[in-house]
Amino acid sequence: MYVTPCTTGQKQPTGKLNVISACTSRQKPFAALYNIRMTTVPAEIHGQRYISLATFRKSGVAVSTPIWFAEDDNKLYFMTNSKSGKCKRVRNNPQVKIAPCTIRGKIKGPEFSATVRILPPEEFARARQAINAKYWLARVPFLWRNTDTYIEITPA
Repeated sequence: MYVTPCTTGQKQPTGKLNVISACTSRQKPFAALYNIRMTTVPAEIHGQRYISLATFRKSGVAVSTPIWFAEDDNKLYFMTNSKSGKCKRVRNNPQVKIAPCTIRGKIKGPEFSATVRILPPEEFARARQAINAKYWLARVPFLWRNTDTYIEITPA
């Protein structure tokens, strides 16, 4: 089967076979068809080792923290201790900013708005698998014995 480009969105004969065109001008994307907003992880975040997570205090002051993260199904996941400052700030305000950064937290690219959600224990396994697949050091249980919370980041 040959695919030929077209401008009309119709099937084009090539002499040997009727071919499906590469045009999809008459088809609406799934999200537009059902009026669903599909979010994707920004291209600047893909392939990064660290992101800067800016959470907000009750006073509105941003606190940036470099974190390990994993991508899965257009969402980002990270792990932390439930008693940490970032977890407390997330409970108060789920709006955050994310940006690619270095291990020391120096921002290397544009900042993006996002929303976070603390995962219930039954959803920990998926986040844990994604993080373990990306960072081999995350598999060492002794280092992460105080990690008891997983958080999902959905880019806006």
